[in-house]
Amino acid sequence: MGARSPSITLNNGVQLPALGLGVFQSPPAETAGAVEAAIAAGYRLIDTAAAYANEREVGEGIRRSGLRRDEVFVETKVWISDYGYDATLHAFDKSARKLGVDHLDLLLLHQPLPSAFDRTLEAYRALEKLLADGRVRAIGVSNFMPEHLARLLSVAPVVPAVNQIEVHPYFQQTALQRIHAEHGIATQAWSPIGGITAYRGLEKNSFADPKLLEIARAHGKSPAQVMLRWHLQQGRSAIPKSVKPVRIAENFAVFDFELTREQLAAIDALDTGVRAGPEPETITLENYGRPIPEA
Repeated sequence: MGARSPSITLNNGVQLPALGLGVFQSPPAETAGAVEAAIAAGYRLIDTAAAYANEREVGEGIRRSGLRRDEVFVETKVWISDYGYDATLHAFDKSARKLGVDHLDLLLLHQPLPSAFDRTLEAYRALEKLLADGRVRAIGVSNFMPEHLARLLSVAPVVPAVNQIEVHPYFQQTALQRIHAEHGIATQAWSPIGGITAYRGLEKNSFADPKLLEIARAHGKSPAQVMLRWHLQQGRSAIPKSVKPVRIAENFAVFDFELTREQLAAIDALDTGVRAGPEPETITLENYGRPIPEA
């Protein structure tokens, strides 16, 4: 193993590796191998979710690595179908059992549920209970917009340690990131290299962007590596997804160069303000709810 990821100190003192492996849409049959390859390449953060249906394989990959449990930062997310105090406590049990762990390093609520926000608040209260009991080391949210955070912060004793949101050069959510900074909430970027734009078939493709290609050539790097370096230098955690060992290793090889102030500004200027993922306000149990299996 070569370089190691820097860490972000969360608002409760827990150290979060800044660069991790995401497994959204990783087929279960390929997930364990991807996790094992990532750990061999130096990753120490693995992000999954109950809704991804590959928590079991993530756990298998971690065990295959031969590392001790405390050497890998494991985070997962509770799906909206399991919101509510008791249901969320049980959701932890389901995820821990599939992952084969007795505690989680970070547990997030996967989405706000605006149409039933009371259930969202009860789910977060369950996260606070799990934190108090030492079953999770840090808690947070995902895809919460300013209005959702405001409602949560108005009643929750524990400020979320993390908000995992869509951030890439074409969609930067800078106003939301400023709110995070004001409250000591770490920003974790999903789809950090813009893969969601290709998945959604959008016209702009970050991997072929002329400015990103120009910056990449200047450093002898790929556009993906440049985007990941941009996240790290601006203080974000990033969780790029791949199941290909070569790409996984490439995404981790971002600690031997530094973007200039001008290059960072040029990437900032690519923001279109156009979201590629689902609009959080549209998430409902009717259109996104589905049961999370026990095993």
